[in-house]
Amino acid sequence: MKIGILQTGHAPDALRPETGDYADLFKRLLGDHDFQFEVHDVVDMQFPEDVHAADGWLLTGSKHGAYEDHPFIAPLETFIRDAYAAAVPMVGICFGHQIIAQALGGRVEKFAGGWAVGRQTYDWQGQTIALNAWHQDQVTARPDGARVVATNDFCENAALVYGDRILTVQAHPEFDNDFTRQLGDARGEGVVPDAILAAARATQYEPIDNRSIADQMARFFKTRSLT
Repeated sequence: MKIGILQTGHAPDALRPETGDYADLFKRLLGDHDFQFEVHDVVDMQFPEDVHAADGWLLTGSKHGAYEDHPFIAPLETFIRDAYAAAVPMVGICFGHQIIAQALGGRVEKFAGGWAVGRQTYDWQGQTIALNAWHQDQVTARPDGARVVATNDFCENAALVYGDRILTVQAHPEFDNDFTRQLGDARGEGVVPDAILAAARATQYEPIDNRSIADQMARFFKTRSLT
């Protein structure tokens, strides 16, 4: 199965020589699931020819806001709507989660409650899971047809499913603890409040459930279902 990775941002320059770019994190995360990958740097206006150029689409995280005025936002929203109409499965992570919701009629805002950084726990359909997060923006109003499958007290719409076509997750199953620590060093100081960075560093070696969510993502691409 060919998965097209729509890269909507780039990892910090200081991290890339060691970790690779965001697309590389997803290739490693899903490396056990017999996918072929093709990367499109949509943030740099490198778009696929059409929505059928891959069997499924994976939208990455980004430092940008879905509501900001960047050249790639409008064509990406059009691509999302076209893929949804054509029933080509999509998975969106963090910014990908947000831009899909916005493209389909939801609302994304800078959350009044502030930042979520580092290890967070969520109720995922009755099961407690832990994932690393890095966001201030949130989906504050769901599009019609979007169903909540993960939530916590800070982030109501932590993961959404749109029928058998789309799965989106606000947190970062592609971020392991080491990458999250390095991201905090590269992009956190002076941006994320010190107390939140300190709390994230205090739990940076505790276990997370990236593998479980990777399996859910792969299952959704292959079967269009989480079960």
